[in-house]
Amino acid sequence: MSNYPKKFISQEGIDWIQNEAKQGDVLTGVVKNIKPFGAFVEMENGIIGLLHIEDISVSRIKSPEERFQIGQKINVMVKCVDKDLNRIELTYKELLGTWDENVVSYEEGSKVKGIVREVEKKGNGIFIELKPNLVGLAEFKEGYEYGQTVDVFIRRIIKDKKKIKLLII
Repeated sequence: MSNYPKKFISQEGIDWIQNEAKQGDVLTGVVKNIKPFGAFVEMENGIIGLLHIEDISVSRIKSPEERFQIGQKINVMVKCVDKDLNRIELTYKELLGTWDENVVSYEEGSKVKGIVREVEKKGNGIFIELKPNLVGLAEFKEGYEYGQTVDVFIRRIIKDKKKIKLLII
């Protein structure tokens, strides 16, 4: 948590962190700053929390700017409270629904749009984001790159393994 911006924390803010803040709390905040490693979000109580990039989405994103912009109002969940340093870490992806909740809007045999999120270097496949918390794997094809929007065919949904097999069309 050493990447926090240097900012005065009021006694009220310290009291909130020490006595009220707890893991799992859902808060509303405004994105104040974006860095390659995450975003700083100021809550309504004036406390700034860090939202690490890996806590933004299940999909692998290269920058928090793919999801947020400065000044954007978002809901976040408290992931960790550090009472010694009077800081909180936040998460966003837990508020986007579970795999099971997100997959219900998709059916095998349907065609949908997705975003390329990772191309496996050894040609094992291409991870396609269907929703911020729902990713499927397509067979490897040359010529696709990160961030590209693609049309995919949903070949198979394997609910017990939480996998979606796709075909880029």
